[in-house]
Amino acid sequence: MTDIQHNIPHEVQGKVALVTGAASGIGKAIALLLHTRGAKVIAEDINPAVHELARPGLVPLEADITEDGAAERAVGLAVEQFGRLDILVNNAGIIINKLVIDMTRQDWERIQAVNATAAFLHSREAVKAMMPNKSGAIVNIASYASYFAFPTIAAYTASKGALAQLTRTLALEVIEHGIRVNAIGVGDVVTNILNDVVEDGPAFLARHGEAAPIGRAARPEEIAEVVAFLASDRASFVVGAMVMADGGMTVTAG
Repeated sequence: MTDIQHNIPHEVQGKVALVTGAASGIGKAIALLLHTRGAKVIAEDINPAVHELARPGLVPLEADITEDGAAERAVGLAVEQFGRLDILVNNAGIIINKLVIDMTRQDWERIQAVNATAAFLHSREAVKAMMPNKSGAIVNIASYASYFAFPTIAAYTASKGALAQLTRTLALEVIEHGIRVNAIGVGDVVTNILNDVVEDGPAFLARHGEAAPIGRAARPEEIAEVVAFLASDRASFVVGAMVMADGGMTVTAG
């Protein structure tokens, strides 16, 4: 563990969190870190591997987040298992690598459904559960692609732009209820998100990350640290922000 982990071992102690896309990569790192820091966690993913996370206080939920009723069931499970919901992390995301001229409507709609619509639906249901407690935190895993354009991933960049605007608007709507909404502008992170796009997704992301001023891609655990901060009371004055965790890419882009 890092020194940070040793210094703040209980920053979300007693809180209840729901993390989407939790079977691998960033989502898995988030679920495990929040649990280590004292939270009870519902780990949601369509991948059956999510069941490998099962342990006391960490409950896996195998589900397609885009299905009707999925958000209601996930939030309901958190309340059923642990009595409340304090933290939502909208992490689940997919990508497709096609020129706009080659993209089908189904391609486009699938990306929006996972990356943007499911985040909206989970946020809506989470807010309903948080409002009676007059507290809560929603953290959306966005991207530096929320701001910058990249050829062949138009659907992805559009979905992340939508997530950024959802973050800002919802933040204004719910802060009066003590609920903070923020996002993280993630750069290249060594995960398997590109495995359907290139032969070795993690290796590609590791190489691509070398272009960042920091000279490397991030580890999922580094993004999880930012989530833990935003989800905790240490971030009590952070509202509607896009916290960039991209190794400096947005400083130099364009």
